[in-house]
Amino acid sequence: MVKQERAARTRQSLVRAAAEVFAQEGFVPASLTTISKRAGVSNGALHFHFESKQTLARAVEDEAAKVVRAITEGADDVGFDALQRLVDATHDLMSRLSKDVVVRAGFELSGEAPLRDQGVDLRAQWRSWVEKVLIEAERQENLAEGVTATDATVAVVAATVGLEHLGASDRSWISQATLVQFWDLLLPRLASPDTLRRLQSGGTRA
Repeated sequence: MVKQERAARTRQSLVRAAAEVFAQEGFVPASLTTISKRAGVSNGALHFHFESKQTLARAVEDEAAKVVRAITEGADDVGFDALQRLVDATHDLMSRLSKDVVVRAGFELSGEAPLRDQGVDLRAQWRSWVEKVLIEAERQENLAEGVTATDATVAVVAATVGLEHLGASDRSWISQATLVQFWDLLLPRLASPDTLRRLQSGGTRA
């Protein structure tokens, strides 16, 4: 049991160290030696847990994907209108991007997918959920006249992924204040008048 716990801690340290290095340097320049030193373990210990940089990157993506899934599933579990759940989820996502290097690195690795074997595509995962919620909003007749779920998905995904990308080097892009500005601008065009009156651009947990 002690050995298993120690192995689990070492693995987690390697995943976090890899996330820090991938977020700072990118996948291609990152070296396993740098990652092992950051984690405080030997190269041999790293290779015991991960056979290659590819498998280590996939482990980072898997951990980040769990967080994103928890955010979207948590939003789905509450009883708000679809659009409010979308607003809340974007606030949760940007908050995690600001605080959690594993989530940041997971999204960065998604952007570098052409340079390596395809892993988990977090941006595609996020897009799929946004589209699902906006289809629900369209079905609830919560979207403004003339706005379709397809149109809204393009706008929301492009903006949020853009903020995520810019936030990698400047955290102000993923701050709550920036996201409130975004929703204050978009919601009057996106939501029907009745729905708009119920929405909180700062999220329900602000």
